[in-house]
Amino acid sequence: MRMIDGRRPLRSVPLARTRALGLALGVLADALLGDPRRGHPVAAFGRVATWLERRWWADRRGPGVAYAAALVGGAVGLGVLAERRARPAVHAGLTALATWAVLGGTSLAAEGAAMGASLDRGDVAAARHRLPHLCGRDPSALDADGLARAALESVAENTADAVVAPLVWGALAGVPGLLGHRAVNTLDAMVGHRSARYARFGWASARADDIAGVVPARVSALLTAACAPLVGGRPAAAWRAWRRDAPAHPSPNAGPVEASFAGALGLRLGGRTVYPYGVQDRPVLGDGRPPAVPDLARAVRLSRLVGLATALLGVVATLASDIGGAPAQRRP
Repeated sequence: MRMIDGRRPLRSVPLARTRALGLALGVLADALLGDPRRGHPVAAFGRVATWLERRWWADRRGPGVAYAAALVGGAVGLGVLAERRARPAVHAGLTALATWAVLGGTSLAAEGAAMGASLDRGDVAAARHRLPHLCGRDPSALDADGLARAALESVAENTADAVVAPLVWGALAGVPGLLGHRAVNTLDAMVGHRSARYARFGWASARADDIAGVVPARVSALLTAACAPLVGGRPAAAWRAWRRDAPAHPSPNAGPVEASFAGALGLRLGGRTVYPYGVQDRPVLGDGRPPAVPDLARAVRLSRLVGLATALLGVVATLASDIGGAPAQRRP
């Protein structure tokens, strides 16, 4: 220990330790509390993004690149400022708060379970009303099994986007990584689809989300295969569906996750998919039967298991990085 400006001696605290503690506390907060009920930071970011879109939108890629860069750069910059020279306890608290704000595991599981409950009761109208909470598909022409398939595929994809990816980026880059990834993913949901309005303007947001999701999607697929026996599946089936079927999927990141879920659950996913802006004929993923209503509960359970495994892996990996001499903070 040494003296700083004549004050009490300070001793260093590795950044990795406070980051790992913050991630663990954020995961616990999400498990106990779910999303913040009022004043959600992601909703506030969405309002800012909507305001900026009204002023910058043009049917060209250039304005869309500037739009994405300004919003994502702002989120990352806010994270850097928040972490800068923060004391260890403050750094752990900020990491926990950011993790809780961007993590969507509990809310995803709750929506999936509520969807399954509506379908179990035979209340197709209620299930159609709930589907937009999970994905952007057109529910009007879907029957009970079609709604179950749409919800199941959304649970799989959002396990990577809303659970695994935030934890991976949090472990790699702390608060800037957490906020930056959530900004990218939110913009992709808002403007990254292939509608007439956003095909050009949303191009940069969609590509940024593809890049940010490369590693988390593969981590999700690996952990899905590892967790398959806990939902009555086989790791080999999940691995085979991922490696064989995912490359044909139009999304480079949704493909591995949805295919591994299909294999792990012994189902066949994909096929005709109707969105408000058009129809996509998705490739078939997996070898099993088409999904039915009871399979949605298994998918939610698998999503929870993958999220828990990611949290444990992220905390352990972050702590392990301290062995290599991670930057240190100082505390009194």
